[in-house]
Amino acid sequence: MPNNPKVHYIPANPPKREKRVGIYCRVSTNSLEQLQSLTAQVSHLTRLTAAVPQWLLSDVYMDIATSKTGSSRKEFNRMLEDCKSHKLEIVITKDVSRFGRDTVEVLDAFNQLKALGVRVIFEGNSLDTANTSSDLMVAVIESIAQAENESRSENIKWGIKQRAAEGTSKLYDRKCYGYKHNEDGHLVIDEETAKNVKLIYDLYLSGQSVVGIIKELAKRKIFSPKGKENWNKRSIEWILSNEKYTGNVELLKSSKSEVHYLASGSHPAIISKEVFEAVQIEKTQRSNVVKGEDGIKRKSEKYSSKKMK
Repeated sequence: MPNNPKVHYIPANPPKREKRVGIYCRVSTNSLEQLQSLTAQVSHLTRLTAAVPQWLLSDVYMDIATSKTGSSRKEFNRMLEDCKSHKLEIVITKDVSRFGRDTVEVLDAFNQLKALGVRVIFEGNSLDTANTSSDLMVAVIESIAQAENESRSENIKWGIKQRAAEGTSKLYDRKCYGYKHNEDGHLVIDEETAKNVKLIYDLYLSGQSVVGIIKELAKRKIFSPKGKENWNKRSIEWILSNEKYTGNVELLKSSKSEVHYLASGSHPAIISKEVFEAVQIEKTQRSNVVKGEDGIKRKSEKYSSKKMK
């Protein structure tokens, strides 16, 4: 009997990696947290690409937006050029938001790649142009982008409220006429302009109308906050209504019955609370609008400082 032949195991040739893949990652700032997020994105999508035998990682494109460059997408544009040169057949990114700041920008990027015949995968959203119709993809992108924008808006509002509640909001130190910032960014009295604020309050309580105050300031050659020779009525009325001059700051106050915050003594006062309240009472008395049981009515005569003389 013939000897049994030796049998050699010959494995099948591994599939050729022929689909060229580009990974696109983007973060909105260059903070440490965002850079760590960028690293995580690249690492995750690289492993995902390596797990598919037919895929060949061709390049990684990373955009980092900063306060200087804004929404610069230099790497995204380089990726588009590579797609046009047929260097890429598949583009993978973490989610829809990485393609742009808003729906218009995202759809524009998507349509450009679609026109080039490039397959796009939004891994985090489980969206793949290979198995999703274009119309459905557009609809899903729009809904996801809208949801993310709403979520981002809510997060911003929450952050503003949280900082206001903790007393750490920079809005408490927003500069206005009569104040300046010290080295730490906190409000301190600007003596040169603070005396003009006091003068405006004194003139009003002495019987001067807003127009009369404007004339008096022009006569004394006191320039407006914007450096103009003549003040406008709105500037005078704003100064006479701004509680900030008493050392208090109210944040998030609106006509709606929502929570708002009052920081008492957050900075030095230019006007005493008594003087401020006296001006508010005087303004109400001078107003030609009267609220009564029958609604809002107007007085037959307007206030005139001439009658005070």
